[in-house]
Order: sequence, then structure tokens, then C-alpha cells
Amino acid sequence: MSTQTVLVIEDERRIAHWVRAYLEKAGYNALVAYDGPTGLHMARRERPDLIVLDLMLPGMDGMDVCRALRAESDVPIIMLTARGRESERIAGLESGADDYVTKPFSPDELVARVRATLRRAMGQVRAPQVLRAGDICLDLEAHTCTVRDEEIALTPTQFALLETLMLNGGRALTREQLVNDAMGATFEGFDRAVDVQIRRLRQRIEADASNPRYIQTVYGVGYKFEG
Repeated sequence: MSTQTVLVIEDERRIAHWVRAYLEKAGYNALVAYDGPTGLHMARRERPDLIVLDLMLPGMDGMDVCRALRAESDVPIIMLTARGRESERIAGLESGADDYVTKPFSPDELVARVRATLRRAMGQVRAPQVLRAGDICLDLEAHTCTVRDEEIALTPTQFALLETLMLNGGRALTREQLVNDAMGATFEGFDRAVDVQIRRLRQRIEADASNPRYIQTVYGVGYKFEG
């Protein structure tokens, strides 16, 4: 397997160099950009396997970079945000990030997040399997989602959430179950992250996200999938 590439977009050079060193030590090819426009250009040119994206950047902030990338790519994105600012984490997820890391962070934590997010992006090794319900076709081997005969781009987290919900069709799953089964322990303690990802998933697969057919809210519990 070829070495996976991680692009780090971080304007604090000390942090950027530190992160690059630990990623390279973990076996990744690490690239660095120090501002938003350069990072966006490098993402388009180099097509990395994952992007670590700081929220506060010169030239173009992380939210705008994330939105621009999401409009044209499903590359996994881990956003760096300030500790204790839940509004920033919510905004990062809303803009299309798959995960977030709060500053200050340990290098081991960041490398673990990168590994977990890339695993979700690649999918687990399994026998060929296709899940179908209504207008939705989820191919677990090809890692593709088709809705009303049109292929829909989902982020790794959105794909994992939809897979978990469809595999448990008709069963109400708590936010904690969704975190553990689909999103990974990195989201532990932040239930609103589940709500944000579900809202974005509905926007991708539902004909009317405000009146969903497939992903139903079970008040007081969580969510369930109805085919």
C-alpha cells in the first residue's frame, strides 16, 4: 500500500512543524501550508488522503477553506479549534469537517484521530455487501451511496452513520451508540456533534430534510432509520 498523504494547514509554524514531524514518524507523508489560499491550492493540486485544518488562518479562514473543499471533494477533514468553544466545533462540523481536535492537543491524540478518520474513509475489510432501502443504495465495498439513481458524495463520517443506521433499520439508536459504532470515540462527550452530522446527512439523502422519510428522530433517545 502506498504511503498516505496528510496536508496540514496551520499558520503557527511551530505547531505545523511539530505536527508534521509526528505524522511522518507515524508513517505518513506530511505536507504543510501556512495560510488558507495556499492550503486550498495545495489540497486541489496534491489531492491528499486527509487534511488537518486550523480554524483561524490568514487570507482565508478554515471555515471557508472547508466549505470550498466540500463543494468539490469528500476528502476527510480534521479541524483544529480552540478549547472550550463549542460554537466553533459546531461551526466546523457544519462547514463539513469530519472531526475536530481542540488546542492544546497531544501529538498522540492527533495521530490517533488521523488513523481513525482514515480507517472510516477506507471502510472496513468485509464481504461485498449492498444495503438498499427505498431510493437509497449503499455499496459497502465500493463505498458509494446512490439516492434516486444519482451518486451522492458523503464524507467518511456521514457514510459510517448511514451504514450504522441502515444496518439497524427500525431500531432506535442513542447518540452514544452512534458515536461508538460510527463516529469513533473522538466524539465522546459531545452529543451535538451527532445532531450536526445527522442534519448534514439528511440534507444529502432526503428529498425534504425538514420532513425526513428515512432518518427519524426518536425524541428522548436518538435516531432510527425507516426504509
